[in-house]
Amino acid sequence: MDENIHDALELSLNDWQILFAEWGEQKFRASQVCQWIYAKKVFNYHDMSNLSKTLREKLSDNILMTLPVLIRQQNSRDGTKKFLWQLSDGSRIESVLLNHGSYKTACISSQAGCPLSCAFCETGANGFTRNLTRGEILGQFLTMEKLNGADIHNIVFMGMGEPLLNEQNVFSAIRSLNDKNMRNLGARHITISTSGIVPGIEDLADFEIPLRLSLSLHAPNDNLRSKIMPVNKTYPLQKLITALKRYRDRTGERITIEYALIDHVNDAPEYAYETAALLDGLEPYINIIPFNPIPSKPEFKRSDNARVKEFCRALTELHIEFELRKERGGDIMAACGQLAGNK
Repeated sequence: MDENIHDALELSLNDWQILFAEWGEQKFRASQVCQWIYAKKVFNYHDMSNLSKTLREKLSDNILMTLPVLIRQQNSRDGTKKFLWQLSDGSRIESVLLNHGSYKTACISSQAGCPLSCAFCETGANGFTRNLTRGEILGQFLTMEKLNGADIHNIVFMGMGEPLLNEQNVFSAIRSLNDKNMRNLGARHITISTSGIVPGIEDLADFEIPLRLSLSLHAPNDNLRSKIMPVNKTYPLQKLITALKRYRDRTGERITIEYALIDHVNDAPEYAYETAALLDGLEPYINIIPFNPIPSKPEFKRSDNARVKEFCRALTELHIEFELRKERGGDIMAACGQLAGNK
């Protein structure tokens, strides 16, 4: 690419300001352009009516607007929507829009595929291609808002990939989402979901924007967790809990723990007791998630109601705050662990 040609979604507000200064344009023009893109979801420079015709033409000639191409949208019976996107290099990713009635949440991908190979996840079973750029991350969200016809209230980095293995681009995208001159999305409406990347959690504790953190735990001891989540071999639970406590101390934010119940794998009541002991002092909020079946691992099945009740009863006895989550998007393979990006 010509060094004078830029991609709009790869530019921070500061990048826009520097570029416009080089063009001899006034600084406030950068904020105007960002408002068109991020707040109004106007992606054609010629429609930015408060800019001069000369500036609009210069933008059109020098700044690409590279957005993901929508290949397919699927609609669930429960109001969930799944989007299959194709990126400029041909890679395909998926995003999900969750409808909670009074508000909506965008579940965004940070990688094409995933390198972590969790035993119960379709994304990891399909392998890893690459990290997404900040522009590809932002493009998912902005295009979903455009299609939605209204602002989306929350964003969770819980789609394809591990966001803390693409920390630089994810954090850069979040800065633009949070910037008052760009998307102006509040910090409390942005959640990072991780499988337990300790250095990334430590960096998140020091991040200038106090983001919310969600941890995919799924097993309360190293032996079981390493079997179903190989990342635990690199970042075992003792190191992980230390990082979580540091995040909690530095930010004051409550951590959400995700725990998917898999039949006769991690759903025995004793695992509930182990979970409570492991998380002692963190005061977490636990999401108990029905396991979502995946084609590549038919041996894993959802726990039946009796086993779910026993597990939850144990948590109640221990005064652990939890919620038994309802399945969303399972009929269109849009639930947790089901995103593949190649179908």
